[in-house]
This record gives sequence, structure tokens and C-alpha cells, in this order.
Amino acid sequence: MTTIPTIVITPSAAAQAYSKNALGNATADAPGSFGGAVQQALDQAIQTGHTADDQAMKAMSGGGNLTEVVTALSHAAMTLQTATAIRDRVVQAYQDIIKMPI
Repeated sequence: MTTIPTIVITPSAAAQAYSKNALGNATADAPGSFGGAVQQALDQAIQTGHTADDQAMKAMSGGGNLTEVVTALSHAAMTLQTATAIRDRVVQAYQDIIKMPI
């Protein structure tokens, strides 16, 4: 059985990554940066979708284990729901920042 990959981003790590990017000391792909963590999470989400597609194709062609197919599809659905929830939170935070008076 596969485990769901998680990335823990603490507020201090996010602030440190932001300050490095603001000062120009780090790139988006640098290990340990906020942008790098987000990119890694997106890559893992995409890979989860590809794995679910591969398992579904195996099942449709008559091969593959039904338990693995259902597990892969459930994992992909959960990953999509998580990505959607994070996107909604980011959009809401952006809108809240835009509404702040100067």
C-alpha cells in the first residue's frame, strides 16, 4: 500500500523562503525554498494522476489488480481535492490582501 506524501510548511519556513526570494538570494527551484516546495508538491500531484491513469488503463485492458486500481484512483481523487482546497485558500488570501486599506 502506498503512503500519501505530505509536505509540512511551517510559518517560519515560509517566511524565510519569502525573505530569500525577496532579497534575490534564492531561486524558485532551490531546495528548501517555498517555490521549490510548491513545485515538488505539484510534481507529486501530477505523478499521482499519471499513476491512476496507468492503473485504469491496465484494468481496462484486462490486467492489473482491482485493489491497486481503486487505491490509485482514490489517491488521485484525494490529491485533486487537496490541490483544489489549497488553490481556494490561496485565492481567498490574495483577495483578502487586496481588500486591505493602505
